[in-house]
Amino acid sequence: MPSWVEEATGEYLKRMPAELKVEFREIPLAKRGRDNNPEVARLKEAQQILEAIPSGDQVIALEVGGKSWDTSQLAAQLEKWQMSGANYSLLVGGPDGLDPRCLQRAQQQWSLSPLTLPHPLVRVVLVEQLYRAWTILNHHPYHR
Repeated sequence: MPSWVEEATGEYLKRMPAELKVEFREIPLAKRGRDNNPEVARLKEAQQILEAIPSGDQVIALEVGGKSWDTSQLAAQLEKWQMSGANYSLLVGGPDGLDPRCLQRAQQQWSLSPLTLPHPLVRVVLVEQLYRAWTILNHHPYHR
């Protein structure tokens, strides 16, 4: 990731409380090109993504066709996730999106935006929104 992404996500990760630990696990993109089939690339990525999900994790797929939440609704979701006591894996697909196998593994599908966002920006928006949702739940002044 570019340094501006590392810097921005690092700032929010520093602010996160111990009970809301966020880790990023990058799966290398499968080879793409004029002679490569995007379906094959997406399948290879799906296999790696599914193998990387820890056993017992609940899965949320970030998908443009997923449920869209405003910030208050995200805070309510975060509270439910925290109260469940489970760990969660949030999946972000490659340039061709998530393979149907990943979507089937997910208990929820969440749309950050109807826009297509570049991966570096998704990372920053995702961690900022999780932090913002936490601040709402904890009456922190960050969310005004």
